[in-house]
Amino acid sequence: MRLKNLFLPADGRLLFISRTVRLFAYGFIATILVIYLAEIGLSNNQIGLLLALTLIGDAAISLWLTTVADRVGRKKMLVLGAFLMIFAGGLFASTSHIDLLIVAAILGVISPSGNEVGPFLAIEQAALSQVVTEQMRTKVFAWYNLVGSLATAFGALCSGAGVQLLQKAGFTLLSSCRVAVVSYAVFGFILLSVFYFLSSNIEVRKNNPPANPFPRLCRWLGLRHSTGMVVKLSLLFALDALGGGFVMQSIVSYWFHIRFGAEPLFLGGIFWGANMLAGFSGLIAAKMAARIGLIKTMVFTHVPSNVLLILVPLMPNVFLAVAVLLLRFGVSQMDVPTRQSYTMAVVSPDERSAASGITNVARTLGASISPLLIAPLFGSAVTLRIAFFAAGGLKLAYDFLLYQGFQKIKPMEEKQA
Repeated sequence: MRLKNLFLPADGRLLFISRTVRLFAYGFIATILVIYLAEIGLSNNQIGLLLALTLIGDAAISLWLTTVADRVGRKKMLVLGAFLMIFAGGLFASTSHIDLLIVAAILGVISPSGNEVGPFLAIEQAALSQVVTEQMRTKVFAWYNLVGSLATAFGALCSGAGVQLLQKAGFTLLSSCRVAVVSYAVFGFILLSVFYFLSSNIEVRKNNPPANPFPRLCRWLGLRHSTGMVVKLSLLFALDALGGGFVMQSIVSYWFHIRFGAEPLFLGGIFWGANMLAGFSGLIAAKMAARIGLIKTMVFTHVPSNVLLILVPLMPNVFLAVAVLLLRFGVSQMDVPTRQSYTMAVVSPDERSAASGITNVARTLGASISPLLIAPLFGSAVTLRIAFFAAGGLKLAYDFLLYQGFQKIKPMEEKQA
């Protein structure tokens, strides 16, 4: 599969660029975020609360923007999301007052996990699904996730290297991390400029059927016939994200820091390798999905990754722990492009932004609970390893329920095969 064979129009290329810039910024901030919050004097419970509120705020903003995007305008909502990203980075960098940080966490867009937050992913998925064919959708999403993973990887690497270089130049750890947080806001300005060039082709086509007079809540959420499907998927995705929230990149980074004394540059290298492996695995997932279907690909690749996740904190040294973590990342993200493609396939075109937004919000809400539950564990590497066990167990439960509930519900391209 070659990128040049995807035949992306200009808007598609711009969406790939925005994905690259944004995920670089997310990887950049996630590697040092918990370390930064600890350096500015926040307690363990305050850090856990702030991470949770960051995700809850991102979920609320995402729900609001994505459920109106297909009606108000996708480009407008993307631009607004970029402004909220700038706001969050600027306020996080300029204060250590917990109340102001909570405001930034709730109203702004910032990623403590290195993964997508805010309205961007849902709206971009809907736009990409509109400008490519059904047969190309999964392949496009695989490449879309690949460039995001590569960007996250290099963002993590550059963040770790940059912080360490600043320390060698005489900056304190706190000052070095603050520079990284300021840089996050700068990336928001770059993202804003990319969205400016998007055309009206990404908007909902007028020949799509209008919303039926369904219950008011469904109309408010931007859904029609897909309400039941979206609710079921959202509940399952929330369970998966609840598990994933225990092992967000910033938390795993912090565990390596207190367990093995890993420095920022080493941490950046770990997540550079992890995201590289995760990104390229998506291309394999697209080929698997073409052979065995989207749901089977999601489940059959996710199960072994969760077993490996449980094994990470049981490793006796940093090298084995990193090796198992990297092996896990080699298969853990193969469900991402297939999950995104499946969601877009089983809803109507004019419900795609809303459906993707709601399912992504469900994931964010699920992940937002986890930091609150494990905040008391931050003080010790021995206790923090419980997070890995909880994550693996919850994700295995998700795999079983997903397969049981959706293996017989096939997207159109699989029915036609």
